[in-house]
Amino acid sequence: MSSSLAAILAILILLSPLATSSSTNTTTAVAGDGDSPTAYDLLEAFDFPIGLLPKGVKSYELDRGNGKFYAHWDGSCSFSLEGSYQLKYKSTISGCISKDRLTSLSGVSVKVLFFWLNIVEVIRKGDELEFSVGIASASFPIDNFYECPQCGCGLDCVNGKIRKLKLKMNNSPSASSV
Repeated sequence: MSSSLAAILAILILLSPLATSSSTNTTTAVAGDGDSPTAYDLLEAFDFPIGLLPKGVKSYELDRGNGKFYAHWDGSCSFSLEGSYQLKYKSTISGCISKDRLTSLSGVSVKVLFFWLNIVEVIRKGDELEFSVGIASASFPIDNFYECPQCGCGLDCVNGKIRKLKLKMNNSPSASSV
């Protein structure tokens, strides 16, 4: 009985390096852990600007083998850009990332006229990013995406709130006709 136990232990010891070396090729990180690259760092590693993701990613997962990724926020996120585009991010978005390509996107939508359409693909073509909603696409200069928008106020934020425009008033008394 002791020889069979010794044989089982020997097999387990011999197999243990195989078990530890066959680790998955998945990166998981939590914001602020300091040891792992951030979700924004990973965007840059795949040749995308950080502004594709709003501020506040809490954690992410990336399978480097197939490019499948997930990014997580505390809740959903919505904001307007330049007053004409409204965007929504669900609390978790997913897709596949490779150099210059984000495909099979899920969880990001844009309002076009009165309809919300899912953004399903983003392709970098030189200094432009092409966003596809499946039936249509639009291209924008990449320099529009160097800054991360903030949930609630997009790029027009001051301390997490929409910046209010102050109208400059003319202090001179108004003219009156005599």
